[in-house]
Amino acid sequence: MSASVAVYRNIYTEDRFRQSYGTEDKPRGGGQRFREKIAERCRCSRAACLHLLRERVPIFNWLPKYRLKKWILGDTIAGLTVGILHIPQGMAFALLTSVAPIYGLYTSFFPVVLYMLFGTGRHVSTGTFAVVSLMTGSVVEQLVPTPLQLNSSSPEAADFEAQRIGVASAVALLSGIMMLCMFGLQLGFLSTYLSEPIVKAFTSAAAFHVTISQLQSMLGLRLPRHTGPFSLFKTLASVIENLPHTNMAELLTSLVCLAILVPVKEVNMRFRQHLRTPIPVEILTVIIATGVAYASSLDSNYDVQIVGHIPAGFPSPRMPSLHKLPEVAGDTVAITFVGYAVSVSLAMIYADKHGYSIQPNQELLAHGISNTVSSLFTCFPSSATLATTNILESSGGFTQLSGLFTSLVVLIVLLLIGPLFYFLPKAVLACINVTSLRQMFLQFQDLPDLWRVSKIDFVVWLVTWLSVVVLNVDMGLAIGVVFSMMTVICRTQRAGCSVLGRASNTEIYRPLENHNKCYEVPGVKILTYNGPIYYGNRSFFREDMSRLLGLTPERIRSREKARKALEKREREAVNTVERGVANTSFSSENEFFKSETAESEVQAVLMDCSSVIFVDVAGARLFIQMCIECQKVGVCIYLANCNESVLKILTSSGLMNYMNPQHIFVTVHDAVMYIQQQKEQTPENTTTVWV
Repeated sequence: MSASVAVYRNIYTEDRFRQSYGTEDKPRGGGQRFREKIAERCRCSRAACLHLLRERVPIFNWLPKYRLKKWILGDTIAGLTVGILHIPQGMAFALLTSVAPIYGLYTSFFPVVLYMLFGTGRHVSTGTFAVVSLMTGSVVEQLVPTPLQLNSSSPEAADFEAQRIGVASAVALLSGIMMLCMFGLQLGFLSTYLSEPIVKAFTSAAAFHVTISQLQSMLGLRLPRHTGPFSLFKTLASVIENLPHTNMAELLTSLVCLAILVPVKEVNMRFRQHLRTPIPVEILTVIIATGVAYASSLDSNYDVQIVGHIPAGFPSPRMPSLHKLPEVAGDTVAITFVGYAVSVSLAMIYADKHGYSIQPNQELLAHGISNTVSSLFTCFPSSATLATTNILESSGGFTQLSGLFTSLVVLIVLLLIGPLFYFLPKAVLACINVTSLRQMFLQFQDLPDLWRVSKIDFVVWLVTWLSVVVLNVDMGLAIGVVFSMMTVICRTQRAGCSVLGRASNTEIYRPLENHNKCYEVPGVKILTYNGPIYYGNRSFFREDMSRLLGLTPERIRSREKARKALEKREREAVNTVERGVANTSFSSENEFFKSETAESEVQAVLMDCSSVIFVDVAGARLFIQMCIECQKVGVCIYLANCNESVLKILTSSGLMNYMNPQHIFVTVHDAVMYIQQQKEQTPENTTTVWV
């Protein structure tokens, strides 16, 4: 099937098009409009209050629309399944945070309830997250290091645990306050600076940190925890050095747990389409291991480290260690960004999958309230979690109501069952930690596709991963973000300038380097720049323009000298004519000069600005400078496809003092038609375009 397009219209400059189709300029009255907006926002009414309530507390929006018969079963099963998983993972991730396991159960309860009230992600499961727990644990270890000789039953041990959870709660409080401040400033967009390659590389590298940090618990070694740069290698060296002191009972316990956890998790993953709910292998392992440890007295007979006393009941409110806030502020910034970025990324993934939308700024409010309130109940920082969110969605969860059933399971454990885990070996929790990282390790499978699609993103992934592994989690993340932003800056700096050619009998113009059947319009050099023009790339832009136009200093001087000589001869010719003598030799020489210029030189430069998204003051001044240089060599400058913001900056910078405003056109083809008609200068010429 073939089709054709025929267009016959006027040539449009920007001014002419604006006069014909533009919106009439209205009086601004900015101050009045601002006052009206403030008054509208501050106006109180019943409808406005209800709208604000539904917007800021989303449960009042989705709960009245809840489809009880259709959704309640899926939410119940998914919530109970995730709740059962929260129990072992909460205790296990508490070890990563360097606090007692009971605080992991608290962190698996309060944030879940609060997110159910304020969150917008229907399939998001919040609670303890390995990466956030590891980063918080590093802060705790720096401020409250573990003494090598500490009797777990002594009063000093209780005071030591209180200090540690005080620091962890302070991090949670400050993280929540930061999120609330970001919500107030509507800074939800900041999560976009953590691109997908950065998040995946960061979590994958952090999984190595988690695994190495758990080796000492799996081997029964009592070693100090290393923090700071090269902590992974320091920990690994310390473990290897102390291998002769391995507790064989704990090593055997770890091997048995891994032999159970790894295959069953693989079955859950491979057959998740056929399983109504995944096999709760973690809680089963915890129950069996606790029973075996109690029956065999592993703690007394084989010196196996156990969880110890887990108090029953609800935690009483307690203020975090507020005097530690200045010391944890720097690390908390990284923890806040990581927790929020992972949470929003997960929420968006499942929102896109199920056809609904989330509000990033409302997510800031939800996680901010969760962390702030939870910190008052001895919780450490929380966020959305990869494993439980995946299980919640695959188990058939529909809405945030599944969080109610999840919290009920954890609440029952807190009130009744918690003390029964007294004899649970810590090696079992370490194994649960390691096996929960399966998804993070599998992210290496994305590398071949990433290399094929974008080599720059591949390098960003690699730099972030190496930085996190070699240096540290927070420092590596900072390096990854900075490097990623540098790649964006470098790409805008080296955007590249191309010469456009016209496809025969069309108004289509394409780069000649990729379309060799297009041809250059005689006497017109059409250029396009594929990026912004700002202070960072103005030198590269000038270099490309000078190369393509041949604007070398020598050529500019010679052409300007020839132009001045020509003007001088013209004045002499006028004087000669006035005296009544005709200088025929000059006339022929002048015509020869003009014809030579017309045939061998470019008389017009047309700049296609369709890809120039913005121009700053430095870029505008460069435009003016290029315009002056082109005028010196007798070349006219034309612009086409300028967006409103670019055109406004160029005009405000004084470009129109050096350029005819009628040389700015709506499209490239309009400009080309105008230039060709000006060259022909026939009486019957009309300002029309025929394609």
